[in-house]
Order: sequence, then structure tokens, then C-alpha cells
Amino acid sequence: MSWIGEPRAGPGSERLGERVRELRAAAGLSLEALAQRVGCSKSYLSTIENGRCGPPTTGVVRALEDALRAAPGTLSRLADLQATPTGIRRELTELRHRQHAAGKLADLLRAGGVPGSSLDAAYRSGELRRLIDRLSPPGESGPDLVALPVEVPVINKVQAGYPREFTDLGYPVGVADEYVRCPDLSDPDAFAARVVGDSMTPDYREGDIVIFSPARDIRNGADCFARIAPDDETTFKRVFFEAGPGGEELIRLQPLNPAYPSKTLPREEVVGLFAAVSVMRPIG
Repeated sequence: MSWIGEPRAGPGSERLGERVRELRAAAGLSLEALAQRVGCSKSYLSTIENGRCGPPTTGVVRALEDALRAAPGTLSRLADLQATPTGIRRELTELRHRQHAAGKLADLLRAGGVPGSSLDAAYRSGELRRLIDRLSPPGESGPDLVALPVEVPVINKVQAGYPREFTDLGYPVGVADEYVRCPDLSDPDAFAARVVGDSMTPDYREGDIVIFSPARDIRNGADCFARIAPDDETTFKRVFFEAGPGGEELIRLQPLNPAYPSKTLPREEVVGLFAAVSVMRPIG
């Protein structure tokens, strides 16, 4: 047998009178019809629904549960809550709110290891701040929050030497087999690549993971991931903007290792420049 008033997906009324009215309406009963089933007057039942009287007796509450086919104890709990002093009711309500906030925060933390997760969205929207404040002791705010490190995909290797064919391994933008975390970076389109070769020594060594941000402005003399037409080759070089004899725009790709020559290209052949913002390397 199914009972009316068993746990539902959404929050139910927390007042006895409101819950009785909800169940009566769901059952299609008039005040008079329900009063007859319970064995009380129509006017008394009206005062219960409108909260204009104290909690009804245990017998009346049980009769209401039977008449409305409410799960046993559903209305008794609300009657007990109505009889509870106001201060204690307020504390219980606050406790329920905090339990709800704790559950939501736990869900966010479980998803926190996924790039682009709801935890990042909750931080940006302010929901994370509100949840933490809700869980803090009354009258106090939660600890200060800092931005979560961005999960940066390591897409492939970038040649620190002559241009080399580029591949993102067929992954969609922002997706890879490996990720690194970069503090103080908020660019969702940032990516990383491992250095191959020694043309950018001594500043960068083979095996270093360099993080690039498409959102950063490219200044003269910046170290950049460069994509070169027509074959979409890539290289990692220091970039200088120059003018040719006829005033045409040129880009010089300059290695840091003097053993390697620079390469100067027309601006239109360099189809992408992405500034290096951080480098990661193992110690030792």
C-alpha cells in the first residue's frame, strides 16, 4: 500500500496546517467531508489548517493521518514541531539548512577533480561562498576563498628548435590524456606542451612543461608557441615584430641558444601566437 506524504523529490510544507490542507486538496476532500471522517467540527479543522490554534491532540492527529492516508508519523512530527518553543524551532530549521548546504558542498567536492567541473562554476557564481558561509558558526563568515588552479591540458610536444608538425592527438579543445594545474591562471583555453630540443636553453630545458594562454597579449620579445602556415607546424621561440624593406610586417622567431639560427617570416605565415605564462619542471 502506498501512503500519501512519504518522502518526495521536493521539500514539503513544514507547518502542520499547511500540510493538512495540501493532503486534503490532493485527496479531493472538502473541509466538511474531512471533519466528518476525523470526528471533529468543520470550524476546528479550519483553525488547524490556518494555524490559529495550538497543536491538536494525538488522537486527532492520528485520525487525520488515517483519513488522508498519510504515512504514519508524518503529521505527528509536524504537530510535535508546532508544540516546540520558537527558539528551538528556529535552531532546527537552521540545522536543516546547514545539512542541505553540507550535502551540496559534498557533491561539488566529489566532482572537483573533473576539468570544467561544477566546483569551478560554483566558485565563479558565488554559490561556493554561500555554502561555506551557511556551514560556518552563527554570526561568522567562512574562510576566505582563493581561485582554484585551472586544469590545463597537456596537448603534445612543441619543438624548441625547427618547426615540427603539430598534433593535438585528435582531442577536442581543452581535452587531453594529461592535465597540469596552474595557480593564478584563469584562462579556460590555456594549454600546455612539453619542450623537445635545446634551442630555448638555458631558460627552458627539454622535458619542461610550458603553459600557454591565448588570453594573454603578445608583447615584443615574448616567448611564444607559434603556429606556422601552410602546414600548421609549430615551434617555441622568442618573438620579435619587425618591418621589412617595404614596410611589410615580419615576425622573427629567435632561439635563445646561440647555436641555432633565427627565422624571419611574413606576418601572414604565422597563423597563431600564444604567450608562455608558466613553466613546470622536475627538481634535480
